[in-house]
Amino acid sequence: MATQKLLLLSTGGTIASVISEDGLTPGETGEDLLKMVGNLPYDITVKDIMNLDSSNIQPEEWEKIAETIYKYRHDFDGIVVSHGTDTMAYTASMMTFMLQNIDIPVVFTGSQVPINVLLSDAPDNMKLAFAAAASLQPGIYLAFDGKVMRGCRSVKVRTTAFNAFESVNFPPVAEVTSDGLEIKLPEQWQPRQCILNTNIDTNVSLVKLFPGFDPRLLHAMAENGCHGIVIEAYGLGGMTFIRRNVAAAIGELIRKGIPVVAASQCLYERSDLTKYEVGRQALLEGAISARDMTSESAITKLMWGLGQGMDVKDIDKFFNTDVAGEVTIDE
Repeated sequence: MATQKLLLLSTGGTIASVISEDGLTPGETGEDLLKMVGNLPYDITVKDIMNLDSSNIQPEEWEKIAETIYKYRHDFDGIVVSHGTDTMAYTASMMTFMLQNIDIPVVFTGSQVPINVLLSDAPDNMKLAFAAAASLQPGIYLAFDGKVMRGCRSVKVRTTAFNAFESVNFPPVAEVTSDGLEIKLPEQWQPRQCILNTNIDTNVSLVKLFPGFDPRLLHAMAENGCHGIVIEAYGLGGMTFIRRNVAAAIGELIRKGIPVVAASQCLYERSDLTKYEVGRQALLEGAISARDMTSESAITKLMWGLGQGMDVKDIDKFFNTDVAGEVTIDE
């Protein structure tokens, strides 16, 4: 069997960080990472496309990452992207929409400890990512601490522990066991044309509701150029309508052409605006349910949809569509 050709795209992050007077800062190259991982049974090419802490990775970097993946996707059997952990779930989610129907496996990974530290988690995470890139069906994934998950279902849930990421509302697609990489994909990939589309609208906001939240702040956002909002509401999607009427404010924004998506503050399970009065009020005003999407996936999906020129009705339909496994649609 021919040795699989894999591409490592290095972007910086903790995995590539070194000690400096200003604290940990990215300093290792992709070749440095590969040397410290050790021998791997693949033909690996390395390209350094940026060297940033992921807190500094923004939409401009997303565009570059997506364009690079698209450019090289037919030259390799799979691609690994080394990335800082803090915004990796956002990047992986956005790649789901910018690179719809991607025709090779693309696996994001990083580490909680720099690779040059003796007991770093980086080597194992890198080995897992390369194994996943060589084994999985096409898609956007995130590999960390023995688990491979869909990029659009991944969330960073711990700041320092090695099991920093969880696959939320969807089981991991693969896990490391004593038998190797055990793949648990629920469906087979259907070949379709991969589309690169990096047009997004970053004039959006992600708001966490709290008791006492003043809905006038939503209007202030709109008056200052916000084109869409994701609200992390309570529980199944409950929103205040006594005294501080958040639900009414949502209706006013929607009538002005600004879509408002209702997610849940709860990490697991879905939002459902139909169950309680506090949800139905928002639903009647036109709030769009995020169902069981992660906040990272909801905000990137909203950015991408607005970037296509979608209006409120289009965004509503878009959020009722499962693009790449980011949401569970119950018929």
